[in-house]
Amino acid sequence: MIRCAARSGSAVSYFCPIRGVKRRMITISSIRSFFPLAILLAGLLAGIGLLPAERAVAQPAGAVTQPDADAAMQISWEVRNRFRLFREERDFLLHAETLRGRGVLASEQALEQQSDGRGWARNTVNRLCIDLTGRVNEPCFRDGVRESYLTPTDHPVTVRLTGTIPVGATCAWSFDDGDGPRASTLDCNEPVNFRARYGRPTVATVDVSSGAEPAQHIVGNILVRDILIAGLGDSIASGEGNPDREIALADDGFCFRSYLGLSGQFYRPSRAGYKGGRACEAPDTLQAWQRYGALWFNSPCHRSLYSYQTRTALALAARYPHIAVTLLPLGCTGATIADGLFGAQRARECLLSKGSFNCRGSVNAQLAELREAMAAVKKRQPNRALDLVLLSVGANDINFSGLVADVIVDNPTERALFRRSGVIGSIDESRTALARELPRAFGKLREALKPLVGDLERVLYVSYANPTLVNGGAPCAGGRAGFDIHPSFNADPQRLAAVSAFVKDEFLPQLRNLALCEGGVLCGDPAADRMTLVDSHQRAFADHGFCARAETDPEFDRACFSASGDSFTTDLVAAASSPLTCGAGASSFRAYLPRARWIRDANDSYFAAMTYPQGLPGAIQPADIHDATWGVVSAVYGGAVHPSAEGHAAMADAATPVAAAVLRLPALSQVIEQPLPPLERPRE
Repeated sequence: MIRCAARSGSAVSYFCPIRGVKRRMITISSIRSFFPLAILLAGLLAGIGLLPAERAVAQPAGAVTQPDADAAMQISWEVRNRFRLFREERDFLLHAETLRGRGVLASEQALEQQSDGRGWARNTVNRLCIDLTGRVNEPCFRDGVRESYLTPTDHPVTVRLTGTIPVGATCAWSFDDGDGPRASTLDCNEPVNFRARYGRPTVATVDVSSGAEPAQHIVGNILVRDILIAGLGDSIASGEGNPDREIALADDGFCFRSYLGLSGQFYRPSRAGYKGGRACEAPDTLQAWQRYGALWFNSPCHRSLYSYQTRTALALAARYPHIAVTLLPLGCTGATIADGLFGAQRARECLLSKGSFNCRGSVNAQLAELREAMAAVKKRQPNRALDLVLLSVGANDINFSGLVADVIVDNPTERALFRRSGVIGSIDESRTALARELPRAFGKLREALKPLVGDLERVLYVSYANPTLVNGGAPCAGGRAGFDIHPSFNADPQRLAAVSAFVKDEFLPQLRNLALCEGGVLCGDPAADRMTLVDSHQRAFADHGFCARAETDPEFDRACFSASGDSFTTDLVAAASSPLTCGAGASSFRAYLPRARWIRDANDSYFAAMTYPQGLPGAIQPADIHDATWGVVSAVYGGAVHPSAEGHAAMADAATPVAAAVLRLPALSQVIEQPLPPLERPRE
């Protein structure tokens, strides 16, 4: 039984000693004492996490509740620009507004319509506290104030008097964080802005004066909880398929060579702004071509603000006004546990800045980057800990991209070439890796994460969705629709059905077992080694695979992406100036509009990102920008068979309430709670 000692005064405070928590305080003003104490205690226990819950099950999320204007006067406050990756508050407010009363998916769809399909991130990407090379800006100038990104010393807070405020009342405010009070007097309808010290409570008092009535004295407590979140993993973690600024395509054609017979050439849309040779007989330098590429907030890893990891952290910040969220995104497309998390990996493409490439050719190991960041954090703030890790990894460890290549590369010439170079894989090879290599690698990863995060419950393993499903879970039928961007592509129905069944019946269940130490997976201490699994989004994706189509899809898609797989002009003379058979220009495509498919197909990949990767093995590096290899990889390396921004938003809708439960964030309700201190955790 939990006993709570009541203290008297102008309000009633309940201090509940609970194991593992220094203190938990809820202050209820006397005017609101009609709330039953049992309800308050039930909400308290749920917020601390003492009520039993299955780790793998998402907890319900509430919406931010506004104070009742007819209630007694009280002090209300919120942290401004509390998603700290954003330098400018306008970018946070855009999401805070669209997330009000909506889930992340509905918010994303609203923003897509609002931006006319050009995407909300196209301008935000240049206003971050992490630069385009992935380096954290220390310090970062946020809304004109110099701040340490990883170790903040204070947070901007807005305080208001809410409730029934007398007409013409004057408020004498005082804020004391232990270094002496700061005072100001304002009209009571005016908010007060100040910076609250990190890790230290601020006592806020206000004396409300109105005419001849005695002044009313109101007291509140302000304590900002800054939550530090790291994002780790592969292309699903990074947001592959969704450049922050999609590529601008030209309406005319660009020539690629082909390994096929006949003419050995084909035309696809060119890059807008490119003035070099577009014919295969007019080669140009890669640097001249790359100047007009898509923009990612980290090009070597194809990190995107549309990633479910960013959207989850952003949703937490938007929904909980008393916290701040500091995100350290480290996920990298192409990563495996060995090459990516523990070791360096090849860069996907180079960042072009100021007319020159900024590229080392490789990307540092994510765990090494995280250790280095946490060492810097501990040096400045010894008590600051990593609160949460968002993790998605494992697909590249079983060569899932090789399975995709096996399904879509249909021409015998290309199949033979890519099989020799290791691009095409097989289900048998993936099955062996899933049963042998991946469990060993996962166990090693588990041990590496423990010193960084402590309890592995704080690692949210967000599983993949099956990208091949439609109509409630049936596999896509296959064919060239969505894959006719390259002449050799054709999603073979039999190979597609086999891969779909492997993902559904073997791959996803084994990932669940690995995360939860179930199904014969050996863990040293299953109770302590279990991660928190998020996989509820898989049901939603069963209707939204890469082949899903609807009458509500964008007009360009319905008119120009042929259901029979003949979207592109085959006559070379005509294709040079008009590569699409629909007669429209490729510049009309919009990557960020609502669609039935939440998985990018190969056409989407080319039209959104058209990536020329620098990280390819030497055996298949191209000779020039019209090379036959570029024709293949430019169609898939921009995110084919990866979630769209809508897909990532659906994943964030699954992950956000689970993250809130793991972080012991209080359930949002009609009760206005005072800020709560962070959970007391053992020193490492």
